[in-house]
Amino acid sequence: MDPCCREAGSYTCIAMRVTRLAYFLPALLLLSNAWGKPNIIMIMADDMGYETVGANGCDDYKTPNIDAMAKKGMRFTNAFANPICTPSRVKLMTGKANVRNYTFFGKLNRGQRTFGNYFRDAGYKTCISGKWQLGQETDAPSHFGFDQSCLWQLKKGNSHTIEGKKYDSRHTSPDLSINGVAKEFRNGEFGPDVCVDFIEKFLEANKDESFFVYYPMILPHCPFVPTPGTPDYDPKSPGSPTYKGDAKYFKNMVEHVDQLVGRIASKVDELGLSENTLIVFTGDNGTDVPVVTSLNGKSIAGGKGKADRDSGVRTPFFVTMPGTVQAGKVSNELVDFSDLLPTFCELAKIDTSENKNLDGVSLLPTLIGKGERKKSWSYLFYSRNDATQSASSVVVRNATHLVYRKGGPDKKIEFFDCSIPYERKLQKFSDLSDDERKVFAELSLVMKRYDTQFQSDLSKDAVQQWQQKSKIGKKKKK
Repeated sequence: MDPCCREAGSYTCIAMRVTRLAYFLPALLLLSNAWGKPNIIMIMADDMGYETVGANGCDDYKTPNIDAMAKKGMRFTNAFANPICTPSRVKLMTGKANVRNYTFFGKLNRGQRTFGNYFRDAGYKTCISGKWQLGQETDAPSHFGFDQSCLWQLKKGNSHTIEGKKYDSRHTSPDLSINGVAKEFRNGEFGPDVCVDFIEKFLEANKDESFFVYYPMILPHCPFVPTPGTPDYDPKSPGSPTYKGDAKYFKNMVEHVDQLVGRIASKVDELGLSENTLIVFTGDNGTDVPVVTSLNGKSIAGGKGKADRDSGVRTPFFVTMPGTVQAGKVSNELVDFSDLLPTFCELAKIDTSENKNLDGVSLLPTLIGKGERKKSWSYLFYSRNDATQSASSVVVRNATHLVYRKGGPDKKIEFFDCSIPYERKLQKFSDLSDDERKVFAELSLVMKRYDTQFQSDLSKDAVQQWQQKSKIGKKKKK
């Protein structure tokens, strides 16, 4: 959706929203009358690219539960995240491109409104369980809309010291925060399993309520370690002594991800809530760099951190809701993380009209097979540490081509053919056809329009704080 259209607040845009609501109203009323408000479970794996799932063509790992989502619901082949953790989380939770509201790695600006806020304000019971990495304020999960929380990296960092030695704190012997209270697990618990235990209890306690669950998984992010039920697993381990671990265990971790997805889906079935619960599974970015995976016989090296490469941003994306979401369908529609918040809110009939700068386009027409979804391009702004434009990577892509710029608005824009996944080709401008020149111009224009939106959704105080702490501010002090 064109950001300029939103800013203008044009009657055309308002009319389009009203027309869209009128089209979907009968289907949404039917859903509401049968079940009440729809439930939503958003599952996001950590560092698990498109190539890691069997239904997408993975040759190396078994993912029967995620594959089952493709049969029961929809599988998307052109879904794109940001290239690393925090930027993807900020975009997903707020429905906005990072150019508008990203500040620092490991932080979510407290002036932002997330899908947790929208759903709690609409009367939903809300839960977040898994990896946080968005600020260490004790009240942060509640501030951003979550009633219940079980989180790693809220009160503490990513390591702990046991008997004088330093270990990673997310897997065996994990350090978690339960509803803001730090807790050390030292009795053979596995952190990712504890997080799903928490979700299952939440579902049981709120089976008669409308609920929104956000599960940002801890797995399969490094350190790569054995998982429960595999030969090398040691439940008494204090955690990995190294950051990376051993990449040979990545297979175990992906397959444990699948088991945890299966546990959640089974619990929803057990509670008789499947037909009223939308479940989404995706990954927050591409697979980590040391991992190489076979996809339909082709070796795909993990490209986490690379904004302009499929190996860095192409992610698995599956959606189920029996009776509402089309079953067994494969879609080539463009999807990025800004699309999830408007999708969830449209399904739940939550009004977002006061937020003029939402960048996403709802997937509901595609999911239910009615109406037309118009998303001809996807925009990505990525600046890992502190959102400095001069250190940014910016990508705008359609189904077949992308434009890429490394650095600020004054830097050169490159043009790539990306029609074959994982095989992008740099195009010389002198060799472009008239149609390709037109595509280049259209995508470049989107990039330039978004350049004008830098920090548009941050308060003056937030911008001043950012300037004081960022690279720009540090340079001014010298």
